[in-house]
Amino acid sequence: MPHPFVLLSAAVSLDGYLDDTGPERLLLSSPADFDRVDEVRAGADAILVGAGTIRADNPRLLVNDAGRRAARAEDGRPPYPLKVTVSGSGELDPAAKFWHTGGDKVLYTTDRGAARARSLGIAADIVPLGTAVEWSAVLEHLHAHHGVRRLMVEGGGTVHTQLLRAGLADELQLVVAPLLVGDPGAPRLFGPGDYQRGRLRLVESRQIEDVVLMTYRPTAPGTGAHVTAADRHWLALACELAALCPPSRTAFSVGAVVVAADGTELARGHSREGDDPVVHAEEAALAKADPTDPRLATATVYSSLEPCARRASRPAPCARLILDAGIGRVVTAWREPDTFVTDADGSGLLAAAGVRVLELTEYEAAAKAPNRHLLGND
Repeated sequence: MPHPFVLLSAAVSLDGYLDDTGPERLLLSSPADFDRVDEVRAGADAILVGAGTIRADNPRLLVNDAGRRAARAEDGRPPYPLKVTVSGSGELDPAAKFWHTGGDKVLYTTDRGAARARSLGIAADIVPLGTAVEWSAVLEHLHAHHGVRRLMVEGGGTVHTQLLRAGLADELQLVVAPLLVGDPGAPRLFGPGDYQRGRLRLVESRQIEDVVLMTYRPTAPGTGAHVTAADRHWLALACELAALCPPSRTAFSVGAVVVAADGTELARGHSREGDDPVVHAEEAALAKADPTDPRLATATVYSSLEPCARRASRPAPCARLILDAGIGRVVTAWREPDTFVTDADGSGLLAAAGVRVLELTEYEAAAKAPNRHLLGND
């Protein structure tokens, strides 16, 4: 199911704390950075904080700049983003500012938590999710029922930890303040746990007055059937590569990327790349990878189209090349239609050999775009 783009936003001390243990909130950001956060909020469809943040900080979570609110209205959006929180117990203060400022609010909770929240008179759309609150269910509901495409998560540390550990965070905007807290009892940004493998990719580093903004994105693929934000990133890249293919009336335009388990890109390719008019995307990518590289055994192939099971232009189809390379996981956007080969089932061939094949249909339109002329849509 499609998810929103999930942006984690936080400010920390040099030693990784979100706050100290004093009675007043420790201000870590600078005035200019507060304005930047306001701009990021204005660009979001929804802002999420955990129940603990509502209890501890009593935030309003507003877009403060009137010009930004007016720009949202001009775009046909409400002046304020949807405000979202998650509480398994539903035990929340109905007088909190969160419920009585800004626009619409939604609370995701358990069945028991929903009964408790309603009894307290919580002023929100209360959505029960069964006996436990699963983050994937929250994100799917936000996307499907509230049209949320971009979700800004402002804390607290438990929420950030859970989303990052689950591989559901697309981006982390981290502001580092030039001070040290040094209190082991103070809240930290990230707690212990089994985080996704691989290094994060630094996409921006910027000084804002006396603080530094660093923006990171995950790179490590998921494992097995678990889909991460990085999986979506790499499959989107494969779809972009498909648009680089020289046009053809007799073959699909396809892009492919081979990514190691730690998020390192091993190779990429696209159909009809270079001087070979019949090379397929997976074939082009795998030809660039070292066949003796031990990382192939735990790598993932991302292809905008299901790898072929049969072809006339080469002895081995792409599904066989993937098997020969020892790769055990494939993520695709689109099943091969019967345009050139009937009963194509590269996914079935791979799965029968023990390869985990995942199809992320939310990228099907992007995969089809450079092939419109072959699908009767030109």
